[in-house]
Amino acid sequence: MRRLRNVKIVATLGPASNDYDMIRKLSEAGADVFRLNMSHGEHSEIAKRHEIIRKIETDLGRPIAILADLQGPKLRVGTFANGSEELELGQSFTFDLDETEGTKDRVRLPHPEIFDALEVGSSLLVNDGKIALRVEECDKTHAKCTVTVPGTISNRKGVNVPDVVLPLAALSEKDRKDLEFVAELGVDWIALSFVQRAADVIEAKELVKGRAAVLSKIEKPAAVKAFDEILAVSDGIMIARGDLGVECPVHSVPPIQKRLTRKTRAAAKPVIVATQMLESMIESPMPTRAEVSDVATAVFEGADAVMLSAESAAGQYPVEAVTTMNNVAMSVEGDETYIPVMDASRAGRKDTVADAIVAAAREIAETADIKAVVCYSESGTTATLIARERPHVPIIAMTSRKETARRLCLSWGIHCVITGEVERFKMAVVNAARAARANGFATEKDQIVVTAGIPFNQPGSTNILRVAPCDERLIFNGDPE
Repeated sequence: MRRLRNVKIVATLGPASNDYDMIRKLSEAGADVFRLNMSHGEHSEIAKRHEIIRKIETDLGRPIAILADLQGPKLRVGTFANGSEELELGQSFTFDLDETEGTKDRVRLPHPEIFDALEVGSSLLVNDGKIALRVEECDKTHAKCTVTVPGTISNRKGVNVPDVVLPLAALSEKDRKDLEFVAELGVDWIALSFVQRAADVIEAKELVKGRAAVLSKIEKPAAVKAFDEILAVSDGIMIARGDLGVECPVHSVPPIQKRLTRKTRAAAKPVIVATQMLESMIESPMPTRAEVSDVATAVFEGADAVMLSAESAAGQYPVEAVTTMNNVAMSVEGDETYIPVMDASRAGRKDTVADAIVAAAREIAETADIKAVVCYSESGTTATLIARERPHVPIIAMTSRKETARRLCLSWGIHCVITGEVERFKMAVVNAARAARANGFATEKDQIVVTAGIPFNQPGSTNILRVAPCDERLIFNGDPE
C-alpha cells in the first residue's frame, strides 16, 4: 500500500466509521492517521476503535498513526425559561452567575474566570459567532453588554471570548482523565485544545511523560500571538480553523494558515490543516469547487497533513471524502508548478551536522539519478529533518521502534519501514536497498541515498551519508564497512 502522494490524510472516526470494514476501507482509500475525538464517546468506545485500528495495521502490514483529540474546556451559557430568546441589534443583554433561567434580558454564564478577565470593550461571541456582543460594564459577577450582531440565543450555546487571554487551564478535569486513558491505551499523538500559551503545552507534556507526542491546536488569537513559544515546546501543530475563524476576523485566517504552516515546517515539525475542508461531503458525494481549491491550497503550502472531521466521522460519504482528498493531493503534487513552489518555500537555516547531512542528501537526490532517500531514525528526528527539505524523491524511514514508525505517519512524504536493529553500516545499506526494492521505490539497477548515525541505535546521532546501489552484490563486493 505505497502512497503515491506526500501529504498525509487524517480521518476522524465516529458513528459513520465505527467498525472494522469501514475503517479498513478508509485506510485503503488513503487515510494515514485516524483521529479519535474525545468530545464524543465513552472510554470503552475509544478503546474499541483503537483495537480495530491496530488490527487493520497488522492485517495491512503498514504503520498507522492514532491521534486522540482532547475536548478542552467548553464555555457555554445556561438555559432559558423559554428555551431560546431573540436578541435584537443594539439591545442590552447581561451575562451573570445567577442560577435562575434566562430571559430576554439576561442569562447565566457559569464561568467566573471569564468575568475575571473581561474588560469594557471586550467582545463576547455566542453560537460560533452568529451572535456578537460588546461589554459595556463588568465586574466579577456580571457583564452588561450591547448586542452588535443579533440572532437567536438558546440553551447551552457555546461562548467565545476572542480578545482576552482567559485564566483557564487548557486541560479540564475530563481532559486529564482522557489524557491518562489514551496515553496508557497507546495512541501516538495527543492533540491539546484551547492552547493559549506555551505553559499549557508544557503541563500536558509533563502528564504524557513521553508516552505520546503532543500536538497543539491553534484555535485562539492568544495562541497565534504566542505561536513561536508554543511551537518551540510542541511536537506538532494543528491549525484548527473552526474556532480560529470565529475568534479572528474570517479574512485573516488564510494568511494565518500560511504563516503558521511555514513556521512549523521550518521547525521540522508536522502541521495539520483542519476543519471544513470538504464540509459539503457530509451530505453530498461531491465536494464544491471551493472546497477542492481549499485542500489544494493546503497541499501547495506544504502542509504535512490535511484533516477530515465530520466528513468521515458522521457523514454519508466517508470513503468518498477520503478518496476525494487523496485524488486532490495527487493531482496537485503531480502538477508542474508543485515542485517549484516547494523549492521556493524551503527553510534555509542549517545549524547542526544532521541539518547539513539531510540537506546534502536532498541535493544529491535532485542532482543525480536517485530513486529514494533512506534514513535510519530511532527517534524520528532525522526523518522529519529530511521531510522539512521536501525532496523530489520519496523518503523511506527505517526504524526498529514501532512507536516511531507510527508517529512518522503524520509527517510529509515519509514511508515508514520497521526493521531490526543493525550494528554495521554495510548491513544498514543492504537493508535500505532491500526496503527500497520491496516497497516499489527502486530496482536493482537504481541508486539510493542512505543516511544514518554511527554508532547505531542512538537517537540524534545522524552523521553519515552514502550513495548506494540497490544491487546487494555491488554493496558486498569491496564496499567499505
